[in-house]
Amino acid sequence: MTLYQPEPVEISTRIRPGEWTDESLSATVASYRNELLGMGAAAEEIEIVTDREADGSVSVVATWIKGDITDEQESGNGAP
Repeated sequence: MTLYQPEPVEISTRIRPGEWTDESLSATVASYRNELLGMGAAAEEIEIVTDREADGSVSVVATWIKGDITDEQESGNGAP
């Protein structure tokens, strides 16, 4: 039996000015998306916010917004 935890899963980072490029930023975003997909997130449950700050830094927050119940529980196939 697994315990379903509906809290969002978040992966985030802040990259200092001069330590990122558009290509490395895209790679970071793709990596975070792939990591959440690997944890079981559906593509539509993933939200990624990228903020470019005035000082040249950038922050990336990837969030898996989980539903209230799992598919197993929804279909009635969950273990008691």
